[in-house]
Amino acid sequence: MSGVPHHLSRWTGLAGSALLALAAWLGGALPHGDLRPTPVSIWQGPHGPLVVGAWLVGTGLMAWAWWSLRTGPPSTRWVLVTVALWLLPMLVIPPLGSRDVYAYACQGASWSGGINPYEQGVSALPCPWLDTISYIWRDTAAPYGPLFVVLAGAVVKLTGSLTGSIVLFRLLAVAGVALTAWSLPVLARRCGVPVERALWLALASPLVAVHLVGGAHNDALMVGLLTAGLAVVASRPGRPGPLLAAGVLLGLAAALKVTALVVVPFAALAAIVGPYRFRALLRDGWWVVAASVVTVVGITFAAGLDFGWVTGLEQGNLVIAWTSPPTAVGQTVGYVAALFGAHVDALPVTRAIGVLVLAVLLIWLWWRARHREPLWHAGLALAATVALAPLFHPWYWTWPLAVLAATARRTGWFSLVALVSSFLVLADGTGLPRFTKMPGAPLMTLLVIVVAVRLVRSARAAREPSPAD
Repeated sequence: MSGVPHHLSRWTGLAGSALLALAAWLGGALPHGDLRPTPVSIWQGPHGPLVVGAWLVGTGLMAWAWWSLRTGPPSTRWVLVTVALWLLPMLVIPPLGSRDVYAYACQGASWSGGINPYEQGVSALPCPWLDTISYIWRDTAAPYGPLFVVLAGAVVKLTGSLTGSIVLFRLLAVAGVALTAWSLPVLARRCGVPVERALWLALASPLVAVHLVGGAHNDALMVGLLTAGLAVVASRPGRPGPLLAAGVLLGLAAALKVTALVVVPFAALAAIVGPYRFRALLRDGWWVVAASVVTVVGITFAAGLDFGWVTGLEQGNLVIAWTSPPTAVGQTVGYVAALFGAHVDALPVTRAIGVLVLAVLLIWLWWRARHREPLWHAGLALAATVALAPLFHPWYWTWPLAVLAATARRTGWFSLVALVSSFLVLADGTGLPRFTKMPGAPLMTLLVIVVAVRLVRSARAAREPSPAD
C-alpha cells in the first residue's frame, strides 16, 4: 500500500475516535444516566440522534481504518504513534460503552469499608455511588480476582471520589495497554509474525480504544500481564529465574481475572527447551505452573479473602444474550419448542454442555500443542474460553485477540469477530443483543452448526491417508 492510504487510515481512525468521544460526553455511560435504557429511549432522549449517529459513524470509521491495514501497516513506530493518537480522545471522556467502572469503585468502597465483596453485594455498605450501578449487579458477588479487589480498594482510598476513581482505573487500563505493546513484539518475533502487524491487530482495534480505555475495563491490565508473562517464557525458555518471573506475571493476571489461568499449561509447554518430553516438562514447565499457582493463592490469603471470587463467576448466568453460542442455542431450542406450544428452558443444559465441550477442547488443544506452536494454541484456548462461556461481552475478545495477533498466520477469522463485536454495544453501555434475540439467537445457532460441521469434516480429512501414502 502507498503512503496515502496509510495516512488516510490514521486520520480516519482519529476522526472516528473523536466522534466516539463526542458520543461519550453527550450520551455515554454517565453517572446519573438511565439504568434501563433501550435503543428507542436513547434515540428519543436528549441529543438522541446525534449520540447514535456519532457512535455509529465513529465506530464505523475506526473499524474501517483498522480493517484496511490489517495485513500490513508500514512500520512498528507508525503503529504505536497511530494507536496513541486514537487513544488520546478516550482519556478525557466519561465511561464509554459500559458501566462496569462504577461497579469497580463500589467494590473498592466495600473492601475499604471492611466488607468482603465475595460474600455481599455493593448494596450492603451501601456504596456512596450505588445509584450509578445497574440494578442487576447491586446484590451480586464480585467476579474479579483478589488482586483487583485490593487495587480497587486502594484506588477508592487514594481518591475518595467517583471521578478520581474513574481517572485512576483508566490509567491502570492505559498501563495494561502499554504493557501489551511492550510484550507483543517479543511474542511476534518468537512466532515469526511481523511485529507491526501484530501490534496493529491487537492494539488498533476499536475494542481497545472504546472498551479497554474508554470503558476503563480491568481486562486491559489482565491482558498486559498475560502477554508479558508469555513474552518472558518465549524469550527465556529453560531458564528457572525468568520462568519463575513469567509464572508470577501470569499469576498476577489470573488474580485479576481467573480466565488467565487457561494459558498457564501452554506456557509450561513453551518453557521447554528442545522437543517435548515428560521429563522436560517437569524440568522446565513446573517453574511457570508453580509460580502462577503460588502467586494466586498467596495474593488471595494476603488480602484476607477466600476463593469466593471463583463462585462469583456464576453471576454471568444472569445475563442472557445470543452473543454467547451456548446461550444462543438454548434460546433457539426454547423458540422452537414454543412453536409447538411447549415451554422449555434449555439454557442450563446448553450452557452446561458448553462448559463440558470447553473442558474437552482445552485438553485436546494442550495435547496438540506438545509438539507444535504452544503459544498459538494458548490463543486458541482463550478464544474457545470466550466463545463457550455463558456470557460474551465484546471486550472479552481482546484476550485471544492479543495472543493470536502475535502468534497466528491466518488472521481473518478472529479479526472479523473483533470487527463485528465493535458494533454490539451503544455508547451508554446498552447491549444490542438484548433487543435482537430474534433473529440473533437462531442465526448464531446456525453459525454454530456450520462451524461444527466444518470442523468434523476437517478432522476426517486429516485422518484420511493421502494418495501418496
